[in-house]
Amino acid sequence: MKKKILAAALAALMIGTVPQMVYAADGDEMVKSYLTGLDVPESEGRVRPVAVMLNNIREGCPQSGIANAGVIYEAPVEGDITRLMGIFEDYQDVERIGSIRSCRDYYIFYANEFDAIYAHYGQSAFVLPYFEQHLIDNLNGIKLGSTAFFRSSDRKAPHNAYTNYELIQQGIDKMGYRREFKDGYEGHYVFAEDGSENTLPQGTVANEVHFDNFNHNHPYFIYDPETKKYSRYQFGTAQVDDLTGEQLTCDNILVQYSDVTTYEGTSYKKIDTITDGNGNSGGKGKYITRGRAIDIIWQKDSPWGVTHYITMDNQEVKLNPGVTWVEIVQDDKLDAITYQ
Repeated sequence: MKKKILAAALAALMIGTVPQMVYAADGDEMVKSYLTGLDVPESEGRVRPVAVMLNNIREGCPQSGIANAGVIYEAPVEGDITRLMGIFEDYQDVERIGSIRSCRDYYIFYANEFDAIYAHYGQSAFVLPYFEQHLIDNLNGIKLGSTAFFRSSDRKAPHNAYTNYELIQQGIDKMGYRREFKDGYEGHYVFAEDGSENTLPQGTVANEVHFDNFNHNHPYFIYDPETKKYSRYQFGTAQVDDLTGEQLTCDNILVQYSDVTTYEGTSYKKIDTITDGNGNSGGKGKYITRGRAIDIIWQKDSPWGVTHYITMDNQEVKLNPGVTWVEIVQDDKLDAITYQ
């Protein structure tokens, strides 16, 4: 994808002007990505993305293909560990994506905000009612097996389930899911306009952001003022993509404080994706970019609606184009996040 964009930009420079309509080298029209706000080929940016449930314990790291995700969610699951959900539109040439683990119910609500097809390998019992009612299009490794997933030989089960572009397409065909966005879908995030950036001059310094609330992997981000990106760390070292060996980076971090409890009689987390636990719509949060952080609130009008991130002066947050990490944090652990 990046090569296609570069080719389009070079073509525009060669003729000394920027055309009204920009095309990739293969003639594919360029559009604004709903995930990143960047210019991408229409064949990527106007086809439903896939949201993949990713392993995030030591035995499952480093993940493969995660660097191609436009949006990544991190949320707690049972046992004080986290799982990640990468949302992909640019994955056609990725050798493998994973390792893939089982679904938790709150993730399907996050995935649906992007009209994504949700890929996972199994699920908790609390997800089954949603699947039985066909409330979200999903690719389940337990049901689809080798049609849409494969097991690698370099890791032990259950940490060796993967997929790739071809297998995902086979799974979509098998399940009969649409590839087009649903009618009326206009994207999720609001991005800064071309030629501008959101520098948060009113924000507090956030050159390092530590999430000590996640006491298994202890994730944190460090800002690089030269690249204007945050580098991701966990388990005391750089988090990399297994396919490239390169460290993961992002342009935006959204912190979404949420009511987190457990289902009665179980260790499974129950995360409220709509209210703050007191019945009030949404909750508090932070927007972090360009080495600074501001307070925000998040709002969501229905389980299957889109989460809106609102500044304290009642404006929709404008993200800087690029990769976004969304951190779902228990709302009584605000002090466990530190900024330097």
